[in-house]
Amino acid sequence: MTLREATLDRRTNETKIHVYIALDVGPSHAPQRISVKTGIGFLDHMLHALAKHGGFSLELTCEGDLWIDDHHTAEDCAIALGAAFKQALGPIRGVRRFGTGHAPLDESLSRAVVDLSSRPYCHTSLQLRREKIGELSCEMIPHVFHSFATEAGITLHVDVLHGSNDHHKAESAFKATALALKEAITRTGTDDVPSTKGRSQHLTTGVL
Repeated sequence: MTLREATLDRRTNETKIHVYIALDVGPSHAPQRISVKTGIGFLDHMLHALAKHGGFSLELTCEGDLWIDDHHTAEDCAIALGAAFKQALGPIRGVRRFGTGHAPLDESLSRAVVDLSSRPYCHTSLQLRREKIGELSCEMIPHVFHSFATEAGITLHVDVLHGSNDHHKAESAFKATALALKEAITRTGTDDVPSTKGRSQHLTTGVL
């Protein structure tokens, strides 16, 4: 089967981003490799967890205007990652399409549900209280999920079910999302379009 991978460069006056993503890793493919350098340590940590537990390789570097704040870097990294994910995945056929993940981290528990629908939508309820975790603003964490889902063309619901430590809540949310994505992109061994709309509708609109 064709290796699902993509390379993307995104350049604006605010950020310069390079992304490489490979959705197929393991014994039959290249080994998983992950390197994330955004200039924001906690964002690096979260994107590394997303790739690690999502079972895909990721190389992402960003030079952003962090002398202003973290907004442009966090947002643009999520946009670039979403675009690369969509490009690597290609047409939605021969995959499970839906995925669900639950991830605990000590006292925190998160749930994520994904639909590779080509209908961009994101709901988050993360229950974050702090202003920042490391150098990443807590208000940017749901924005990262929203930006990624919008650009990837997926429906994504992420909920922290309970927890008290904001670091744990955020990390469990990313890990749950990783598990949901991993399930959704799993190949079924067929060329089937996973939709009741049928093949012609899918090929015409891309919407499942």
